[in-house]
Amino acid sequence: MSLRFAALGMDHRHIYGMSQGMIDAGATLAAWWTEGTPQPMEGFVKRFADAPQRDLEDILGDHSIALVLIACRPDRRADLAIRAMQAGKDVMVDKPGCITQDEADRLRATVAETGRIWSVNFSERFEVPATTVATDLVRSGAIGTVVQTVGLGPHRLNAPTRPDWFFDARTYGGILADIASHQIEQFLHFTGREDAEITLASVGNFANPQWPQFEDFGQVALRSGAAQAYIRVDWYTADALPNWGDGRLFITGTEGTIELRKYVDVDGRPGTDHLFLVNGTRCEHIDCAGAPLPYFGNLMADIRDRTETACPQARTFRVCELSIEAQRIALAHRA
Repeated sequence: MSLRFAALGMDHRHIYGMSQGMIDAGATLAAWWTEGTPQPMEGFVKRFADAPQRDLEDILGDHSIALVLIACRPDRRADLAIRAMQAGKDVMVDKPGCITQDEADRLRATVAETGRIWSVNFSERFEVPATTVATDLVRSGAIGTVVQTVGLGPHRLNAPTRPDWFFDARTYGGILADIASHQIEQFLHFTGREDAEITLASVGNFANPQWPQFEDFGQVALRSGAAQAYIRVDWYTADALPNWGDGRLFITGTEGTIELRKYVDVDGRPGTDHLFLVNGTRCEHIDCAGAPLPYFGNLMADIRDRTETACPQARTFRVCELSIEAQRIALAHRA
């Protein structure tokens, strides 16, 4: 029998990719619910016209629904996830999965109490085919031991389409707790580490003074043993770029390097998911657009088998906590 899931909250368009990923893996979208009429709801209904809208209590009480996907306002995600896990559901939540340490503590306690899965969809790895190929190359030893990652996460602001909560760090979590969680997870993933120390964290608002609680730039540096990371995230994507951001990941190993141009190649190659590998015998571009996205199928298997193949639960929590810690450090030194 196909796994049945429901989508809760339409405050971010990431709910589209989260839902489609589960459907592509063989799951069935059984229902959806959202509070109010957020702007992404219209697009969700067009994409998934066959799924019925139902009351939240009805969905949480439906024992045939094993998984809920959550993309409500960031400061409300932890409480909704806790409520869903207490109702017997496994959870996939959009990032940031939580925005305070208190929320992380309560989520940890709920996972321990209920035995449910709390998975954060770090889409810049889980929904990017190029990272699947990079993972295979790193694991095969193609670049030796990974000693550094550099993650760049520029985004387009699209201010007229954003709700009020988007411009207030108290409701969206801040740029490091939000966007930089992607790059922190990738650092741990590609280095094989499960913890790290933050050595630098700063944020700023350099182009949008009309929203004083907004942050349009952030940077983080991390260290874990011999492995290092530098992360830069921002809301400065210029209008001429054909998509929302030129996201890149650089992986440096002792015997080679990998660069991912995830969403666009500004040198002119068409499409997405470009990988550049240089080592002792190879210097080449690899088109990764057709590579699989194992996260969604692995999560289905984890729900069935109570395993942790999609992403270790401990890492998911630690990424969120490191993102929150980086945000706290940055705010303590913000001018």
